[in-house]
Amino acid sequence: MRQKRVILVSLPSLVLFLFFFSYIYFNAFLRSSLLANSSKNTIKLANNINSTTQSKFSIFIGILTRPDNYNHRHFLRLVYGIQSSPIADIDVKFVFCNLTKPEQRVLVSLEILRFNDIVILNCLENMNNGKTYSYFSSLPKILSKRYDYVMKADDDVFIRLKPLSLSLQHLPRVDLYYGFVIPCKSMNPHVEYMSGMGFLLSWDIVEWIGRSEIPRTETVGPEDKLVGKWLKIGGKGQNRFSDKPRMYDYPGTNGRCSHELIPETVAVHRLKKWHQWFHVLDFFNLTRGVTDSKLYHF
Repeated sequence: MRQKRVILVSLPSLVLFLFFFSYIYFNAFLRSSLLANSSKNTIKLANNINSTTQSKFSIFIGILTRPDNYNHRHFLRLVYGIQSSPIADIDVKFVFCNLTKPEQRVLVSLEILRFNDIVILNCLENMNNGKTYSYFSSLPKILSKRYDYVMKADDDVFIRLKPLSLSLQHLPRVDLYYGFVIPCKSMNPHVEYMSGMGFLLSWDIVEWIGRSEIPRTETVGPEDKLVGKWLKIGGKGQNRFSDKPRMYDYPGTNGRCSHELIPETVAVHRLKKWHQWFHVLDFFNLTRGVTDSKLYHF
């Protein structure tokens, strides 16, 4: 009788002990599971961030112009300064040869101090006497970092930076020659060469131009055509892409190289007059970021 009483008295204590044991064990298990999941999520998030960071590429755009074009440079700074790309780091610089006038040294120095977007090559200002060669061959020595791509552009072309980067996103990062192939009617990028409106080379080709004898001895003549000749002789630029019809000349300015403005545009060339620039900027609604303010009204 006494033994049964002991069992009856101990049973509630046993139940209570099992309850607390289960509670503690369950909490420990839950806590470890949450920590494990949290670690997995953290690692997954970090991998996603690293993947996004690693997928970003870089473009150097050199706009070949002349030292005296102060007003036009200031205008282009507005045009390119409000553009960006989510998938590429893009640096836009203005490129010309040595300064020759006292006023240039003063005014260009002010630009450098204020904007830091000037590249002055060691050459005499010219169109078809080696400026393009000086540009490409100098970059590996004067730039503080390497870029995936280097572009040579005219100062009468409007480049849309986001569409440009999107068109390059899945292209090779080596041995690349990209632009608007000449002649105008051709769709085959391997036929001739890329128009000077704006063509792009991968960094390895830029380095090759800097060290090869082929371009060094072929610098006089139509420079964009010469670039095509260099690459053909040297067996470079096997990955060639012509981005037609998204690159073109302004409507009505250059026969079959021209067509009407299209939403998918990467670059529009031959913008020689202000009304052409205004038409293009309005078509692509470049001022859409302007918000209401008490400081101005339209």
